[in-house]
Amino acid sequence: MTVYGFLSTYPPTRCGLASFTDSLASAVPRPCDPDARVVRVDDLVPTGPPVLGAHTVVVDDLHPGSLNSRIAAAAALNACDVAIVQHEYGIYGGRDGDEILDVLDRITAPCIVVFHTVLEQPSAHQRWLLERIAELASSVVVMTRTAHDLLERHYQIAMSKVSVIAHGVPEWSPSSVSDPSRRPTVLTWGLLGPGKGIEWGIRAFARLRAMTPAPLYRIVGQTHPKVLAEQGDTYRQSLIDLAAELGISDNVEFDDGYQSAAQLAAIVAASDVVLLPYDTRAQTTSGVLVEAIAAGKPVVATRFPHSIELLGHGGGILVDHENPEQIAAALQRVLDRSGVGADLAEAALADAPATPWSEVGSAFRALAAKFEGVRAA
Repeated sequence: MTVYGFLSTYPPTRCGLASFTDSLASAVPRPCDPDARVVRVDDLVPTGPPVLGAHTVVVDDLHPGSLNSRIAAAAALNACDVAIVQHEYGIYGGRDGDEILDVLDRITAPCIVVFHTVLEQPSAHQRWLLERIAELASSVVVMTRTAHDLLERHYQIAMSKVSVIAHGVPEWSPSSVSDPSRRPTVLTWGLLGPGKGIEWGIRAFARLRAMTPAPLYRIVGQTHPKVLAEQGDTYRQSLIDLAAELGISDNVEFDDGYQSAAQLAAIVAASDVVLLPYDTRAQTTSGVLVEAIAAGKPVVATRFPHSIELLGHGGGILVDHENPEQIAAALQRVLDRSGVGADLAEAALADAPATPWSEVGSAFRALAAKFEGVRAA
C-alpha cells in the first residue's frame, strides 16, 4: 500500500487550492488501499465545518513563520511514501512564500510539486524561488501546455522533471437548459475578490437591459476567506452598489451560500452561458474554466493564458479585459442566436476534452510510481 502525503491549504479553508487538494487527495489513492495524509497550511482563515474525504486524514498543520511547524510538517510528509506539494506564491510565509524551501529541503520522501501559477514576467525573486523549488523536487507538475512552455522559455529548470497533468473536473454530464419559459441566465461562480472582474460583467449587463426577456446574471460564490479577513465584504458590496447605480439590480443575483458539488452542478446546468471576466493577465490554470467546459456550457472569457489555450480555436468567445462593450456583444451573440451556444460548447469539448478526477489520480499514481522507494540522503 502506497501512503500519499499532501501539503496544501485544505478544508475547512475554502479556496481554490484547498478544493483542488481535497479532490486530488480523494482521487490519487487506489480504492482498494486508500490512504491519504494531509499537512494543512493554515494561511487562510478556516470557515465552515471540516470537509474531509472518506479516506483522508489531516495529520498536522503548517503555520507560516514557525520553524518548529516546518520541521514537524516535513517529518509528517517523510512518514509517507510520496509527498505531493501544492505551490502557490505567498501561502507558506516569507517573501513570496519562500519558507516552502525549508520544508522541501527537509523532505526525504519522493516529492511531486504542483505549480498552480507560472508567471511570464516574474520578479527576480519569484523566478529564483520557482527554479529552486524545481531543483528540490523529484518531479514538477503543471496543468496546461501554456505553463509548461512558460517554464521552458523563461526559467532555468530541468524540463525532464516537468509533466503536464490536466486539472481534474467532477464527472458532470454535459447538460442544457430545458425550460424555455425561464429567463436566459449568465453564470459566474467561484470565490469573490478584487481581480475577478465581475464589475465588468455587471457593466456589460447594463447594455443588455433592452433584451426580451431581460437576462439574469447569477454571481455564485462566497468572498475569498483571505479577502474577507483583510477587507471584509467590501468587494461584494461594491458590486451590489454598482448594479443599483446602473439600474439593473433586478437583473443581477448574488448567492453567497456554500454550494455542495451537487448544488453547484444543478446551478451550472440551469445556466445558458458562463462568464469569466477576470482582470488577471497571468492565470495559467482556471478550475472554473475546465469545469464549465466539462459541463457543456458556452464560455465568454477575458484573454488570460488558460482561456486562450482552451478557447482560442473557437471553443468560446474571448474578449478584451475591462471591456464591457465586448462582453455585452459576446453574451448577446450567445443568448440571441439559437445554436451558437451549443456549437461553442461542442467545439470547446472537442479541443479540450474533460479530464475526470479519476484519470488525474491515475496519472499522479503513475508519476509517483517512478520514485517509489527512492529517498533523499
